[in-house]
Amino acid sequence: MTATTVVTGLGITAPNGLGTEDYWKATLDGRSGIGPVTRFDASQYPATLAGEVPGFVAEEHIPSRLMPQTDHMTRLALTAAAWAIDDAGVDAAALPEYGMGVVTAASGGAVEFGQRELQNLWSKGKEYVSAYQSFAWFYAVNTGQISIRHKMRGPSGVLLTEQAGGIDSLGHARRHIRKGIPLVVAGGVDAALCPWGWVPQLASGRMSTVCDPARAYLPFSPDACGYVAGEGGAILVTEDAGSACERGARQIYGEVAGYAATLDPAPGSGRPPGLGRAARLALADAGLTPADIDVVFADAAGVPEPDREEAEAICALFGPRAVPVTAPKTMTGRLLAGGAALDAATALLALRDGVIPPTVNVAAPATDFPLDLVTGSPREQDLRAALVLARGHGGFNAALVVRRHAATTDPASGRND
Repeated sequence: MTATTVVTGLGITAPNGLGTEDYWKATLDGRSGIGPVTRFDASQYPATLAGEVPGFVAEEHIPSRLMPQTDHMTRLALTAAAWAIDDAGVDAAALPEYGMGVVTAASGGAVEFGQRELQNLWSKGKEYVSAYQSFAWFYAVNTGQISIRHKMRGPSGVLLTEQAGGIDSLGHARRHIRKGIPLVVAGGVDAALCPWGWVPQLASGRMSTVCDPARAYLPFSPDACGYVAGEGGAILVTEDAGSACERGARQIYGEVAGYAATLDPAPGSGRPPGLGRAARLALADAGLTPADIDVVFADAAGVPEPDREEAEAICALFGPRAVPVTAPKTMTGRLLAGGAALDAATALLALRDGVIPPTVNVAAPATDFPLDLVTGSPREQDLRAALVLARGHGGFNAALVVRRHAATTDPASGRND
């Protein structure tokens, strides 16, 4: 019998909330974390807005011995992982080290650390380059630091599929659990708010250059003009359902029920983008039909043509205006490898509380996008299953189905259904 994978812990570091409940409250309140860039001087660049994690003091969360060898990104990831493990009630020291794995998503690695050390090399000489540069920038560094800190020596890895990576990490975590690993820490946290991380995104031609935070990132809107970059993400503790119940897990947020990943065809091939196929495959993997899905968390590129492709994929699968669609990332910006993991965590919180968070700043979708876009305020609704969509630069597509598990805690009563 195939093992069931459930999520028992969440750790969130997001531009509109530090910590899971702070983030969730801000999201339901429609409070945005997008504003002028402060982590570096962006005044000479076309794009000047970002979603920055507020109030994060690394020294309050990270041991002093790790400070010299970690980037801002890794400090956020270590903090989110510690919160997720604590939220799950996991005593890692009491579990077999080789029975716990770590799979995270990454985009370009710790670019802020790398930029600083290369600047030291160019301006001062090799004697001024930190020895930690040998690994601190590496795209697998979050996986490595989390596994070392919590002595998790089981199967581990990193997925480099940009925005799709958070979903891919959860899909790979489920694969490990199905192979007999009881617990896998998964998700993604990213941070590239420095010139070295900024310029490649500008080169894509998809970043918004609007200076008004309320008008800069408007997915599915007739006024869509690009996306706003952000930092942060989410780390999730996934477990075999039987193992979680046996150890007395304090809550189960939901089940990782279906997953699929596809690649877009080569430009000019005449074949459709792969997002719709990923969604269909994820539903089939979960044994569900479109009628079983109660909400879609959209990738929400914020660029007219990709928005059109996603709207067409959703409508082809569900029908016009047949399922609520939302994009709470309008409050955080697109978080590179952290974005899809945060969407997955948000979907699980929505299932827990029976409420769909809104898409802010978008009054209504464009008239040729027949979507039931949740705008303005949250929508209370009984939610059984959610579909999360993500696309990464380079043609990566991923889709995840999460659903309520039989042992999911009823947040109103504190009892198990």
